[in-house]
Amino acid sequence: MKLRDYLKDNFFIIVLVFLTYFIIYSFMIGFKIIGEFRLCFTILYFLLFILLFLYDYFRKYFFYKEILSKLDLLDEKYLICELVSKPSFLDGEILYQMLYEINKSMNENIRDYRVKINDFKEYVELWIHEVKLPLSALILYTHNKKVDKTLVKEIQRIDNYLEQILYYIRSENTEVDYIIKKVDLNKVIRDVLLKNKDILLERGIDVVSDAQKLQVLTDYKWLEFMINQVISNSMKYMRDILNKKIEIKAYKQENSIVLEIFDNGMGIPECDIGRVFNKTFTGQNGRKVPGSTGMGLYIVSNLCKKLGHKLEIESEVGKYTKVRFIFDDNLFYSEVRNKE
Repeated sequence: MKLRDYLKDNFFIIVLVFLTYFIIYSFMIGFKIIGEFRLCFTILYFLLFILLFLYDYFRKYFFYKEILSKLDLLDEKYLICELVSKPSFLDGEILYQMLYEINKSMNENIRDYRVKINDFKEYVELWIHEVKLPLSALILYTHNKKVDKTLVKEIQRIDNYLEQILYYIRSENTEVDYIIKKVDLNKVIRDVLLKNKDILLERGIDVVSDAQKLQVLTDYKWLEFMINQVISNSMKYMRDILNKKIEIKAYKQENSIVLEIFDNGMGIPECDIGRVFNKTFTGQNGRKVPGSTGMGLYIVSNLCKKLGHKLEIESEVGKYTKVRFIFDDNLFYSEVRNKE
């Protein structure tokens, strides 16, 4: 709050102060009061007026300055009342009370909103589990009976999309769902390939896997989902490629273990490579391949961040795409496990 703005806001009070002075001074002249007394009165009158104005200005100035400075530092602006001390002037108290009531109302709305969102997520998660039961029965039936391969493929796609929704919902609360332990990369890769064997065979995709019996600290089911998403993307974007190939390997690199998934599919344009982890981004390849949602790599990237892993991707159009999961030696995980 600038002094000029404060004076402008109190213009009528200032005019009233000067008008009052001139009226009193006129009375003193009319009653023939000596000039020395009038001079002393003038000095004391305006000195008192200036001191009162400065006192009022500075207490408001520091209060509003504190609000604005702390407001700039806050990500959640509605929490401003928690950081600002209650003012000592009336209009400041009214503003403070208004902010407090707004803050209270906002917190209540946020609480209600979170309850509704959590209820909806729980319902969707329960619904997905219920749907997966008959779907699993269908998958088992197609394995035991000779049915159209197109039907098998479409059922598998439904299963993958259901899992994607399920893990997307859970990705916002991974801390209550994951279990960090040593995971055998070979076993995870084997389970993912087994899950996708029908599509791999139907599309004639050769798979070479070598994880060197390496183990990493992570959550098994989350890692299985992430690898499955990358493999699904590889299969999706190599439909018109001859000699289709997916190579999976794991190796040590300084203080980390790298899991690399390579495919010789259509590749990703350079203009899209920096955005493939963005939510719903499909890019140029998404226009060529139906069914692209742009959610798979977004969820994988989000899970990697929450699990403390790194995710990298490199590609060249018409040649290859490489996705790397980098598992660092996480001292926090080790410390927690030692205390258990």
